[in-house]
Amino acid sequence: MTKHKSGFVAIIGRPNVGKSTLLNQVIGQKIAIMSDKPQTTRNKIHGVYTKEGMQIVFLDTPGIHKPKSKLGNYMMKVAENTFHEVDAILFLVDVAEGIGGGDRFIIEQLKNVNTPVLLVLNKIDQVHPEALLPIIVAYKDLYDFAEIVPISALQGNNVNTLLEQIGKYLPEGPQYYPADQVTDYPEQFICAELIREKILHMTREEIPHSIAVAIESMKVEENGLVNIGAVIFVERDSQKGIVIGKQGAMLKEIGKQARRDIETLLGSKIFLELWVKVKKDWRNREHVLKDLGFRHD
Repeated sequence: MTKHKSGFVAIIGRPNVGKSTLLNQVIGQKIAIMSDKPQTTRNKIHGVYTKEGMQIVFLDTPGIHKPKSKLGNYMMKVAENTFHEVDAILFLVDVAEGIGGGDRFIIEQLKNVNTPVLLVLNKIDQVHPEALLPIIVAYKDLYDFAEIVPISALQGNNVNTLLEQIGKYLPEGPQYYPADQVTDYPEQFICAELIREKILHMTREEIPHSIAVAIESMKVEENGLVNIGAVIFVERDSQKGIVIGKQGAMLKEIGKQARRDIETLLGSKIFLELWVKVKKDWRNREHVLKDLGFRHD
């Protein structure tokens, strides 16, 4: 009888190196939000990859950085706690940018961990192959990585090789999730994340991280239509104006784009209603963070 391997793998790295892109590439569906703004992932998103004889449960952690607010502290704790809960760690770096202070900061945190760390050199499509070797040598001088795998998460180059390498570090174990399940997050959470992605993408620099989305209601009508009511929380009245836009145009466009992704996710038609509310300084208020679903476990 063939042995079945299964385990938990954390994807870590400084903000914006392509962690969510890699997770989406591996799973083949959009479950982690992608934005060119750093620090868009706030909770540990579990992506489940299943193939014959192997199941990998991925945790996509917040980008590791020096925290500047209670939300920042929370995100760092989530990332660091993950190190000790997993069978392997993927440390994702952007080869197009070279080693930065953020990478060195993460490597210092990794020195306290016994879990095998695989260095994943992402965005190889953006550099000349000859430029890779010195980058690999520079990283090897800083830490004894279990494996070093160059990939392009966006294009899918070498991602299968990475999955094979991960398999070497997984223990024998059961299949935790059904083969067709790609995440253990409730659909409401992913719907909220998809809405937040559209806001970050469309408002660009005007709305930073002072934004959260909560799904207030989600019910299926008799005709199969899914009715979703969501609230977008901002910190200031000026931000509320930006999200709503002139004569409600921005909010309408956010809703239109989010609805498209949510319909793909749920496989059914949806009616999406969005409201915008101001919660002053919510990122530094413990009870508000708790209400919005941020927790340390």
